[in-house]
Order: sequence, then structure tokens, then C-alpha cells
Amino acid sequence: MKVDWDIAERERHVIGDAPRIEPVAPDALDPASVDLINEIRAAAGAGPATIVPEYMRTMIRHPRVFRCQMELGTVLFQGAIPARERELAILRVGWLCGAPYEWGQHVAIAKRVGVSAEEIERARQGSKAAGWSEHERAIVAGVEELLDNKALSDATWNTLAQTWDEEQLIEFPMMVGQYVATAYVQNTLRVRMEGGNEGLARK
Repeated sequence: MKVDWDIAERERHVIGDAPRIEPVAPDALDPASVDLINEIRAAAGAGPATIVPEYMRTMIRHPRVFRCQMELGTVLFQGAIPARERELAILRVGWLCGAPYEWGQHVAIAKRVGVSAEEIERARQGSKAAGWSEHERAIVAGVEELLDNKALSDATWNTLAQTWDEEQLIEFPMMVGQYVATAYVQNTLRVRMEGGNEGLARK
């Protein structure tokens, strides 16, 4: 599975001229929400938010969903799958979903956990790209299979099971689904990119 986005056209479609739902003003956030945001940022290796991102300030308009999303995000960032492998999977999700906000944010996170520029480029190209280890190829292929067929093939499962334990194998499809859902929300709400996020062009 390979997707060659026309980046400018894709970003016009999913970002548009303005968000469909305006984010809550920074000074209107309650302390509990700020604490929750900083928990997920800490789990992702970032410091406390000096300015809370618009995406989070939009999601807080649905407090119950926001809390569940942040709590699951924290679990996944502190999860059983190693950070570098997690980010390879999320990058492939972000690219296949044509999600500028998610892709751009996770390029930055991926670099923090040791993913190279060459690997980021390979995440665009997919599991068929040269240079992956057998295990890495199975991670990227697993994302492709889940999005395409909604299940892992036996070949991909068996390759991952050579290295991952049961907890990691359970976590993987849950993680992919979480980031597919996040891409759907960001793309649909037309969340603006900010803070140096270059979207799908980011490398």
C-alpha cells in the first residue's frame, strides 16, 4: 500500500480556511484539563505546555471524550511497545490517513525517540521500501493491513510474535486504531497546524 499525496491539495481539503469548531480560549481552560494535557505531554517526552495546542483546546469542548483520549494516549505512550517502534507505526498511520497535524507532530516525536530522517521517509513509502528490518517491516505492514483489511495477516502476526509478547500484540491494533481515530477527528474538524508543524511536508 502506497499513497502519493498531492500535499497542497490534501491540506486544502483537511485544513481548509478555518477550523470547523473554534478551540476554547487558553484562559478559559480549567486547571484539571491543563493537568491532563501536561500528563500526556510528559508521557510523550515534552515539557509542560506554555501554550495549550488548539487541537487539545478543541477536544476539551467534549470533556468526557477528551479525558478518555488523553488517558488512553498516556497509556500508549508509556505502553509495552518501545517508543521507537510505536512512532514508526504512528507515522505510517498519519501518512495513510493524509493527516497533516498528526504526521507533522509525530515526525517531531519520532526524532526525539531515535527515528532517523531515512526511516521517516521510509514510513511514507511503506512496508515495501528497502531498508527495514524484518520486525520493522512487519510493524509497517501491520498498519497497512489494519487500515486495508481491518485485521493482521498470519504472516505479519507471526513475525511480530517472534519479538513481541502478548501484551504488545494486544496493544498494537489498539494503538493503530487510536491514531486512526485521532486522524479522523483532526482532519474532519480542520485543526490548524501550529508551533512549526509543517504538516505532510515535514521530514
